[in-house]
Amino acid sequence: MIERRLEICAVLGLLKRNPAIGIIGARQVGKTTLARQIVAQYKKPHSFFDLENTEDLSLLSDPMLALKGLKGLVVIDEIHRYPDIFPTIRVLADRPNNPARFIILGSASPSLLRQSSETLAGRIAYHELKGLALDEVGIGNENRLWLRGGFPRSFLAYSLGASDEWRRNFIKTYIERDLPQLGINIRSNTLYRFWSMLAHYHGQSWNASEFGRSFGVADTTIRHYLDILASTFVVRLLPPWHENISKRQVKAPKVYIADTGLLHTLLNIKTMEDLQKNPKVGASWEGFVIEQIIRRLNAAAEECFCWATHGGAELDLMIARGSKRLGFEVKLTSSPTITKSMKISIDTLRLHSLTVIHAGEKTYHLDKKVRAVALKDILTEI
Repeated sequence: MIERRLEICAVLGLLKRNPAIGIIGARQVGKTTLARQIVAQYKKPHSFFDLENTEDLSLLSDPMLALKGLKGLVVIDEIHRYPDIFPTIRVLADRPNNPARFIILGSASPSLLRQSSETLAGRIAYHELKGLALDEVGIGNENRLWLRGGFPRSFLAYSLGASDEWRRNFIKTYIERDLPQLGINIRSNTLYRFWSMLAHYHGQSWNASEFGRSFGVADTTIRHYLDILASTFVVRLLPPWHENISKRQVKAPKVYIADTGLLHTLLNIKTMEDLQKNPKVGASWEGFVIEQIIRRLNAAAEECFCWATHGGAELDLMIARGSKRLGFEVKLTSSPTITKSMKISIDTLRLHSLTVIHAGEKTYHLDKKVRAVALKDILTEI
């Protein structure tokens, strides 16, 4: 087991300021394990309800009776199985000198768990739990993390075969069981085909019309499929930055499979040798590194953008934080150089700095505003 200290500290901080916390994230990403680690450090009475356990579900058949006398920390896992409990949590969260704080765990985003967002508005804060990151597994394990992805059971599996088998089972279970439990009823083979096709577009601009023609359905239907995958945290959409400049800008988001382990399984990549020979190796590494940068800077979704023009200039990632605009380029090379596209990005977007993350060994300056940072130095240089 890997103790996720930064995640624990983040949730404990939110608990000091909010009566209810929602820990959200993909299935099997470690939400329940994190909640138990938080309980161990909270040092107050606690109660834990798992709504996939029929006994716990029966205990909460009258939620007010079951919860109103509890003190300390109350954890409710798999909350999406019993959304009618939200009004009760709202009443209990509003009590003066509230004797209890609530942690609810769910595998869907707040937009999918609409009832929680509406019923607990102003009372709940959300913490999105993602897969393991470099600062948790340590430099030296970057290739393992890249190939296997950040799901704990996939990363920690005793062999590559066991890791691949776990990911294949995850994809099957996600489509055939998890989504129907969330009230999403789309034929499993249709969604698997869409997800697999999306893997081949990893790192590219989204084009609903192109997907719609392939499936023979309307663009709105295709967008609905994409929203489902994004809302359940298995796809990341990086929105485009655009402003009033003379250049024609691309206004479509870039799409990434959120976990590179799942990406590699969807592409039938099993080993590092397979990955290095695959034409998607550069896009895979780009998505992996972008995720590490965002995690390292603790950047909110609304701070992260891609940027491109129809003339060919582009920037892999821009983080807009306050008055600063931080640019990032990802290059699967050992010796990056300044390109014309980088110069255009710096001048047009008025970047505070541009960092090029590369696969080499050294970190050095390319220019006054441009630094080349080796991935192995990301924990100290970013």
